[in-house]
Parts: sequence; C-alpha cells; structure tokens
Amino acid sequence: MKNKLFSSVQADAKSGLVVFLVALPLCLGIAIASGAPPLAGIITGIIGGIVVGLLSNSNVSVSGPAAGLIAIVLLAINDLGFEAFILSLMLAGLFQIILGFAKAGNISNYFPSGVIDGMLTGIGIIIIKKEIPHAIGYDIEHEGDFFNFSLVIKEDLGFFNELVNAFNYSHLGIIITTLICLSILIAFNQVASLKKIKAVPGALVVV
Repeated sequence: MKNKLFSSVQADAKSGLVVFLVALPLCLGIAIASGAPPLAGIITGIIGGIVVGLLSNSNVSVSGPAAGLIAIVLLAINDLGFEAFILSLMLAGLFQIILGFAKAGNISNYFPSGVIDGMLTGIGIIIIKKEIPHAIGYDIEHEGDFFNFSLVIKEDLGFFNELVNAFNYSHLGIIITTLICLSILIAFNQVASLKKIKAVPGALVVV
C-alpha cells in the first residue's frame, strides 16, 4: 500500500501544484460570487479534494469549484440563510456519500438528459452574460457581488439591456487583455506543440 501510495509522488506533486494555482482563485471567486465568505471557498476546496481523493478509486475523479452552480447557491443562501444552507449542504453530501457506497449511480439514468442539459445551458448563459461586461472593461461593482445577475433579478432590466449599456463604458486595454487571454486558451487547445505541454495548462498561463 505504501509503495502504491508514493509510486508517482513526483508527478502528483507537479500536477497538484498546477491544480492548486488554478483552483485557488476559482475557489475564492466562486465563493464570493455565490454570496459566501471567501474562506468558505478555500475550506470546501480542500475538504472536497481530500474526501474525493480518499474515497474514490477512479483515476479520473473530478472535485473542485463548480462555476455552474453559482446561480443555484446564490439563491439558496439568499432564501435559506448561510447557516441553514451549510446544514442542507452537509446533509446533501452525506446522502451522496451513502448513495456512492450503495453503488446507486445508475439512478441518474432515470433523469432525462434534456433537463440536465437545459439547466447547465441556462447557467452557462448567465455566467457568459455576467462576464462580458467585465471582459470589455465595465466594472461598476467588483466581480464578487455577482452584480449583473442580481440586477436582472431585482430590477428586471431585461437580459440584453445591461450588455448594451456595458459597451458605453468599454476600455481598450481591458479588451486587448481579454483577446490575448482567449487567444492563449484557444492556442493551447488547437496548436499541436502547445497541446503537448502537460505541466503548464493554458488556463494557468492565463491566470
């Protein structure tokens, strides 16, 4: 067991460092965007990585911050309060662990894929809509307040009104930075020589 545990420690240390550098700002940003304290993002990222790593026998397990759940968590915290949300989250995690040990993953086959795809698509649209103003330099409030999404809910400005208004406050330097970052991400996924670089992923270069 000891030999198996430390057999790939060099590769694990290198990949762990890369994941840490990418996941840390995500944990902080997603926690703030969800209405939770920044420290909560760090704690959950650490606990999630340790628990999944210890309990899962899969070589491709994924655990970490999920930007797609920001809208759900934000509304849950606002409706339930942070303490009640934490309790419900712990119960959900307990049920998930029990179902995992019970090999109940096949239950997911009974959920229509269209429902899941629709939910993820809707959340993706919200995230893209939220990020576009920041990408062109419109930053009337800082990123953590989930500003654009809250405006749509509270003031019902319409989906495109905030986007159109954002272009009135665009900043050339930020637009250039955004284009450079997008070009790096695309290059690391399309250029053969860059795709071979495993130690430094494109997302880390952008960060």
